[in-house]
Amino acid sequence: MTVQYRVVVAKQDERVEGPDDAAVVLSVGIEIAAADDFDATVEYMRGRLKATGRNGAVLSELKSGQATTALHRLAQA
Repeated sequence: MTVQYRVVVAKQDERVEGPDDAAVVLSVGIEIAAADDFDATVEYMRGRLKATGRNGAVLSELKSGQATTALHRLAQA
């Protein structure tokens, strides 16, 4: 399964990691992802992290913790 991570800095300005044809795309605002206590699963449940792709694949990615790490790293770059 391929995943693309997107951190939205401003309109038409995103930091992207991963292939354009990814099965799952996770997107969140930079102010959310840059927070010290950022947790992708929590933000997904709050509706502040948007996801596209099959629900099972999205939840698997969130559960692994890789989404939190990747999105937080992109926000810090």
